[in-house]
Amino acid sequence: MTLKTSVFIAASLDGFIARENGDLDWLTGQPSGDPDEDYGYSSFIDTVDVLVMGRHTYEKVRSFDIWPYQDLHVVVLSTQKPEVPDELKKNVEVRNLSPRDVVKKLSDEGFQHAYIDGGRTLSQFLNAGLLDELIITRIPVLIGNGIPLFEKIDQDIHLVHEESASFDNGFVQSRYRIKSAAG
Repeated sequence: MTLKTSVFIAASLDGFIARENGDLDWLTGQPSGDPDEDYGYSSFIDTVDVLVMGRHTYEKVRSFDIWPYQDLHVVVLSTQKPEVPDELKKNVEVRNLSPRDVVKKLSDEGFQHAYIDGGRTLSQFLNAGLLDELIITRIPVLIGNGIPLFEKIDQDIHLVHEESASFDNGFVQSRYRIKSAAG
């Protein structure tokens, strides 16, 4: 069984996913337009059975009022051991594994679709040739500096544009398939 790996992420128009300190105020302060619009997130997350994120992303999400992944298995990749509170220990595990080892482990455990989150983590998966698709929502704001959407990429990675959608508030979401060596 092959594990599908996907990214679903927002970035400023100048290519940042957060401010240098991890703040997302530029994203949460955007006009939402239709209050019922979730930009395809619910449809996407309904197909996911495991989430893989880096420690910094985990710590940012932990700072939210509510843990948004109650019923989803979460793997936090870290060389350190961030605290996992008792109420999350059922669904959250911390592992010091390479992207390749994570994909093998999750495949062996029967997971079918992994959501890869966090700039450093998604770049590591890209560099390892282990991402299948990118869903990127560009937010019409320039923040000047911050955490880049992509960290160092080791080689050209060719993409196939699958579709794009624009929203009334100016968000533009594009879905790309990673072009494999086979095609």
